[in-house]
Amino acid sequence: MNRRMAIWMTAGALLLAAQAFSQSEKPTGQGRAVVTILAKQLGEPPASVSQQDISIKVNGKPSVATSWASLRGPDARLELVILIDSSARTSLGSQYGDIEHFVNGLPLNVKAAIAYMQNGRAVFAGPLTADHAEVLRALHLPAGSPGSSASPYFCLSDLGKHWPSGDRGTRRAVVMITDGVDNYERRLDLQDPYVEAAIDDSVRAGLVVYSIYWLSQGRANSTMYANNSGQSRLIEVTEATGGKNFWMGIGNPVSLQPFFEELAHRLGNQYELGFSTHLDGKPAVEKLKVKVGGPAVDVTAPSQVFVDRAGAAE
Repeated sequence: MNRRMAIWMTAGALLLAAQAFSQSEKPTGQGRAVVTILAKQLGEPPASVSQQDISIKVNGKPSVATSWASLRGPDARLELVILIDSSARTSLGSQYGDIEHFVNGLPLNVKAAIAYMQNGRAVFAGPLTADHAEVLRALHLPAGSPGSSASPYFCLSDLGKHWPSGDRGTRRAVVMITDGVDNYERRLDLQDPYVEAAIDDSVRAGLVVYSIYWLSQGRANSTMYANNSGQSRLIEVTEATGGKNFWMGIGNPVSLQPFFEELAHRLGNQYELGFSTHLDGKPAVEKLKVKVGGPAVDVTAPSQVFVDRAGAAE
């Protein structure tokens, strides 16, 4: 009996040791996210937020904030691509003065470029550069040809996969100017596979996507359909990546300037959040929830984030 008891005790100890080893060897994941912090009241400066004010969950499980760095100032590098729908009517040209004003007002630490949605690709009309005058030389009227951009989400996926810089340490932002209508998936489907693929590719590439809704008459059979479907999908993409969809009712805005002003304000009030979490399998896009305690602030954070293996090369 004593011998049998000793065998059982030894087996139990080995099992506990194996479990402990398995848990200790469970891979740890890491990720980064760009978080926008604004004041609750319009016009007031945002309150200062520290790392101690941050709590996060990845896939519903509490995770650890490992860094929290302000992205203000000349050292906060930014790469920004304005992605214009080539199917947009040439009336969009009336807004080009607002685009020029925005680009000319970008800080010197911002590299920018203009690309066009063409046949499912993001086609660059010029290089990614801090020479903002050179950026604007690439600005031209869209073709205005229905279908020439295929799906705007194909184009966003292509941009995520072929970002014109390999510097993963720099913040990346996209401004899509489009009505968001996906002619390859015309149903108002909250699980549009092309939208989901665009979100996945954007999150993996570290893109924060903003969109300016510009209705292209004639691209959809119904103006109401274009508004409901296009705007819903643009909101889905921007919220997933931590950006914002700018729009004004069922028609086109008189001016894009208010949108660009808010965008500039958002870009100037961002933080980079670093975190660690358990990695249950291969690196993947996971759900993220960020809460900020302390000061009363308006927080915009991505709802999805890429979790990689800890220590993985940038």
